[in-house]
Amino acid sequence: MNRYFIEVGYKGAAYSGFQVQENAHTVQAEIDRALSILFRDAIESTGSSRTDAGVNAQQNYLHFDTVLPLHPQFLYKINAILPDDVVLRGIYQVPEDANCRFAALSRSYEYTLYTHKDPFMKDRGYFFPYRVDIGALQEAAAIIQEYSDFTTFSKRNTQVKTYICNIMESYWTADGERIVYNVTANRFLRGMVRGLVGTMLRVGRGKLSMVQFRKAIESKDCTNADFAVPPQGLFLMNVHYPDGLLLPVTFSH
Repeated sequence: MNRYFIEVGYKGAAYSGFQVQENAHTVQAEIDRALSILFRDAIESTGSSRTDAGVNAQQNYLHFDTVLPLHPQFLYKINAILPDDVVLRGIYQVPEDANCRFAALSRSYEYTLYTHKDPFMKDRGYFFPYRVDIGALQEAAAIIQEYSDFTTFSKRNTQVKTYICNIMESYWTADGERIVYNVTANRFLRGMVRGLVGTMLRVGRGKLSMVQFRKAIESKDCTNADFAVPPQGLFLMNVHYPDGLLLPVTFSH
């Protein structure tokens, strides 16, 4: 049995999230359908990172197993079957025990705000035409790196055993009409990035002091976080794996 990791990107607007769900249109279901058509065999993939309804991904990974040979035009064929808002960028052969979820060292997200109306940003950002203190946002982003328990920023009804996350990067960038939050961690909780962004925006708008922001984090109570930022501003940018794990499949012609 061969195990393959596949690298995908997608626009989340039309989907009820990434992970396969009953009676819901999901990205993973489209990918499994395309793989099954190409292989003429039922293929069920495993995803590395779940994203919510409407969330986009520049890079996400899945893995699947098959004994069947890969079509020499695998990438071209699979992309011809996939819908326009999903792309398969690469395929990698990995050891049989490699799991795309558990082998990941970290994941990086971006959340994009745009301050002037722009129809081309509608599905790729959050229109936020309000005055915001970038310095306060930066200070709040730096405070986040001092903590490891993010219970406050996890939506309820989640089955995780721990709320401990190692935040490796947390900062804002402002460029013209775009303000972007960048965050990298070993793992993320359900709704966590949007909760961080929404709560930091309250700081940036002067509605929450730094002391209150720290108290919200330390309260471990999700009612003290603001999750009310829309999903389309959120992008899963990268999933990072150990060096040497992802060896691209070479197709002989």
